[in-house]
Amino acid sequence: MENEAFSDASSHRVARRAIAGWLLFDWACQPFFTLVSTFVFAPYFATAVVGDPVRGQALWGYATGAAGVALALLSPVLGSIADATGRKKPWIAGAGLVLVLASASLWFAVPGASGGLMFATLLAFAAATLAIETATVLNNAMMLRLVPVERLGRLSGTGWAVGYLGGLVSLVLVLGFLAASPETGLTYLGLSPLVGLDPAARGGDRIVGPLAAGWFVLFVLPLFAFTPDAPAQRKSLRAATRAGLARLAATVREVRREGGTFRFLVANMVYQDGLVALFAFGGIYGAGVFGWGPMELGVFGILLTVTGTAGAFLGGRLDERLGSKAVALGALALLIVVCLGILSLGRDRVLFLIAVAPPSPGDGLYATWPERLFLFFGMIIGALAGPLQASSRALLARMAPEGDEGRYFGLFALSGKLTSFLAPLLVAVATDATGMQAAGLAVLIAFFAVGGWILRGVPEPPQHRGGEGECLNA
Repeated sequence: MENEAFSDASSHRVARRAIAGWLLFDWACQPFFTLVSTFVFAPYFATAVVGDPVRGQALWGYATGAAGVALALLSPVLGSIADATGRKKPWIAGAGLVLVLASASLWFAVPGASGGLMFATLLAFAAATLAIETATVLNNAMMLRLVPVERLGRLSGTGWAVGYLGGLVSLVLVLGFLAASPETGLTYLGLSPLVGLDPAARGGDRIVGPLAAGWFVLFVLPLFAFTPDAPAQRKSLRAATRAGLARLAATVREVRREGGTFRFLVANMVYQDGLVALFAFGGIYGAGVFGWGPMELGVFGILLTVTGTAGAFLGGRLDERLGSKAVALGALALLIVVCLGILSLGRDRVLFLIAVAPPSPGDGLYATWPERLFLFFGMIIGALAGPLQASSRALLARMAPEGDEGRYFGLFALSGKLTSFLAPLLVAVATDATGMQAAGLAVLIAFFAVGGWILRGVPEPPQHRGGEGECLNA
């Protein structure tokens, strides 16, 4: 099945299954980003494991930055070696194994953990992040085997939307059935947590690591079963490594000569740094500034995921009508406006100067205007992130020469991660230096503005290119 030609009319059914398998990769991965990186484990780590939201945000930033440095160094190399060996699935499987082991180990991060356990938790998070991002690079490289170039925007947007849906379902599962309030002992649905999770020991927050690991194993299987891989090359690993590194060097030289591709990669490097940091610290910001607990953060995550799903579906279709570059630029402009809006909020103020009553115990969910506006701005961020990332992925796929997808997506990941330590690091430094979480957010506005300015000069590649593929009618 793996080497069947998609241009064969008799392969129509196979192609649908192949596309579904590829789309489910995003579904398999998203709970790690939703539950661990953003809405549940990250705020839990900062407020309960570390016990100080400001210091916790800084430590999380350093761990995120370290993972970004490692990914920047490894992803182009692994992409090149995978291209030289032909097949991508064995490399995805290896990265998936690291993800599963590292993510499952987060269960041991108990409240008030010792310094050694705290360090081990950050190390496991960084390893899991590196693994899942590496697997994503190789999965992205399979796109052109599935659809013609003019359908890449829709395929990419649908993938992001399916991923957001996976994050939504997993978040509802955690909030409704697993994560209970330490005060009441009940979940958001008023139920006792399943499998005997202890609310006092924050079992519902810690279980998200093993849950994300098991979810990935279950839902990545269709990719291996149905989605065709490139034919294996008859090369030893050593020979493939030498060939891959040589072709990577040639690709880097080629990209530097191609001004448009190089400029796009630089732009992607800048604005992706800002977007990753924005999501990494969104939940921590809500927990620290407004004192949100698991319930508030969980509902916040659900609403962001709903708007993210809708935004990704819409963005894929806008990509076909307006082009990838226009969609990405529009998303960046709106992100700047939204970040300014969030920056204007505090526990007792809106729009920088207007004083309002701060939240009080027993007020209920999102009882104050600053909380409601933060929720509103967060939902807009969710709606913009999918189109920005999907259109960036589609833009690069149109630029990549056939047969060089792994190398180009390795460079894409490199551009997204080469300085990915910089935004979290500057957020951490600004937070440490000022003692205010808002100072960290202010840093991100510059990343979106500079990235958008660079992207303006990128010529958009044609929407059509020679080659066969099964059309996606999602």
